[in-house]
Amino acid sequence: MRQLVRRAASVVVGTAVLAGVSGCAGSSGAVAGVSVTEDGRPLGVLMVCGQRIDGASLYTSEGSHTETVGEWTARSALGPGLSTWALDAPAEGWETARSAAPLDAGTTYHLRGWTKDDSRSSTAVDFTPEDLEQLAPGHVRYYGPTSTLTVPVAEFEATACKKH
Repeated sequence: MRQLVRRAASVVVGTAVLAGVSGCAGSSGAVAGVSVTEDGRPLGVLMVCGQRIDGASLYTSEGSHTETVGEWTARSALGPGLSTWALDAPAEGWETARSAAPLDAGTTYHLRGWTKDDSRSSTAVDFTPEDLEQLAPGHVRYYGPTSTLTVPVAEFEATACKKH
């Protein structure tokens, strides 16, 4: 029994070490979040952390099926700093393959940023339309170091990159 526990522990430690040195660790070039306008329309939010991000995708995922429901490409690559855009309409500075249609109640959506060459991406944020109803304008929902956080935009801009 001890030998089985030791083997299991070594597999877990080995996997953690491998993940720490693989290309997956640290590939986050930005932090994705969502916010709302004064009239409750959804906004995408990206805090780019020292690298470029070229676009963002909004998608749903159920089991092995993923469906893209919105996709935006920045006209110029996004450099370090904060970027926001409307998820439900064309946005200045963005080319839109498709804006998100009205979001379906009870559906979980995922928003993440990406580069055209897949060299890095943002963290993803998960949300439902009901989560957006709870958001106050000027606040951002995003996935922090260990959990989903909701903070004022200024705090998100000041701390999001430091936490990832």
